[in-house]
Amino acid sequence: MPLPKQIFIAVIGAGGVGRCFLNQLHHLASNLCQNPAAPTYLSLILLSTSKKLLHSPDYRSLHLGLWEEELAASGTPALSPTDLADYLANAPSKVVLVDNTSNQTLADAYPLFLKKGISIVTPNKKAFSSSYLLWKSIFSAAANGSGAGGYVFHESSVGAGLPVICTLKELVETGDEVRKIEGVFSGTMSFLFNSFMPVGGGGGSFSAEVKRAKELGYTEPDPRDDLNGLDVARKLTILARLAGLEVESPTSFPVQSLIPKELEGCKSGDEFLERLSEFDGKMEKLKKEAVTEGKVVRFVGSVDVAKKDVKVGLEKFDVSHPIAALKGSDNIISFYTKRYGDNPLIIQGAGAGGEVTAMGVTGDLIKVLRLLH
Repeated sequence: MPLPKQIFIAVIGAGGVGRCFLNQLHHLASNLCQNPAAPTYLSLILLSTSKKLLHSPDYRSLHLGLWEEELAASGTPALSPTDLADYLANAPSKVVLVDNTSNQTLADAYPLFLKKGISIVTPNKKAFSSSYLLWKSIFSAAANGSGAGGYVFHESSVGAGLPVICTLKELVETGDEVRKIEGVFSGTMSFLFNSFMPVGGGGGSFSAEVKRAKELGYTEPDPRDDLNGLDVARKLTILARLAGLEVESPTSFPVQSLIPKELEGCKSGDEFLERLSEFDGKMEKLKKEAVTEGKVVRFVGSVDVAKKDVKVGLEKFDVSHPIAALKGSDNIISFYTKRYGDNPLIIQGAGAGGEVTAMGVTGDLIKVLRLLH
């Protein structure tokens, strides 16, 4: 008869994704403890933002239904990654750290956590797309890499809740030959170009569509963080590495920025948006060229595995192409492989948003819970 399991959970980040995850965790915890065959008890022992900390020094469970009020009332500052690792390593049972941030300092400490037997689930792209050395250090420490430490899963670092990473890993591990990966990897850029140049014509000026995307909450607070292409470059770096390429960093291959050179020195996102209309002509010209060819313009990323070629930028597609037919802020990722031949394996759907990103994180947590004894 399997014994009941107790697993401790530490959560960093309580913003958009973090808030959705905590709601999903509440639901998961109440389901798992009611399993009559083998109940699993999930205890939230730590919740932290970049400024504040809520934790139980003696590892007693925090109340999942009251976290918001209790965190707001806390006067305890956040722990450094080293102190956090020490606290979690001394817990009387297995611990899973859920990092719902995009914090580089925390990402740099992943090997430390893993070596101490702490498992990690996260949508934090920076851990898996910054230096190749950090990537190697993480997986040489992880139990699902070549080490004996904790487990690490990061499904929602690419495509939010879409099964992109697990599909690619399965293709590689079952011996398929991945030849090319291509797609629209940014919900923001998807929305922006579907509005700027919809199939069938129309669409406003580029600057007007950027402003609209920001007003609707599709962009980062400063739209330049989307338009510089770095977010897509990070995702491409992760997929290229999983496909076997030793990509050094997201800046080690061509990435087309849509920020006009003359606006690179803007002091704020607001100043940038005010002046962006001065440069609409260039994008309008591109749009007209595409129309005369019967095509549309989209912001895509691609990995040519055989040529070891990774790139991010604007490309034209026939209106009949699946990338042209995307709606709203959907992502589409096509895997061209030996097994799938000329018809790629396509994954498509919502690639951004708190609920779907948190779903990917919760799904990863379930994977870890099955592996922990």
